[in-house]
Amino acid sequence: QLQLVESGGGLVQPGGSLRLSCAASGFTLDYYSIGWFRQAPGKEREGVSCISRSGVSTDYADSVKGRYTISRDNAKNTVYLQIDSLKPEDTAIYYCAARTPLFQNVCIMAEGRYDYWGQGTQVTVSS
Repeated sequence: QLQLVESGGGLVQPGGSLRLSCAASGFTLDYYSIGWFRQAPGKEREGVSCISRSGVSTDYADSVKGRYTISRDNAKNTVYLQIDSLKPEDTAIYYCAARTPLFQNVCIMAEGRYDYWGQGTQVTVSS
């Protein structure tokens, strides 16, 4: 059974940091590009970052550039999202997703193009 499991969320004060993990089971992440998405209360889900299958290319939403860093460790079958300088507006459920890319050096943040999704991990930023 193909499964993605997110972890690392929690309650953190503004200005703090978190590292989210997206672990795969039942399949190898090597063949997939990975995206991170989030859904805040009362808002639609939005893409925040993605990483290409090769790991060479990454992309970020404008709202998170400079604070979020995506990376992958294929040996651990895991993708990470490092979040620094957290703001209250980062509060959301964070999801990772996998898709089979056409090109190994390209990633996209169009959620409709992703095939597999995790259940999400809650990030709450509050003092």
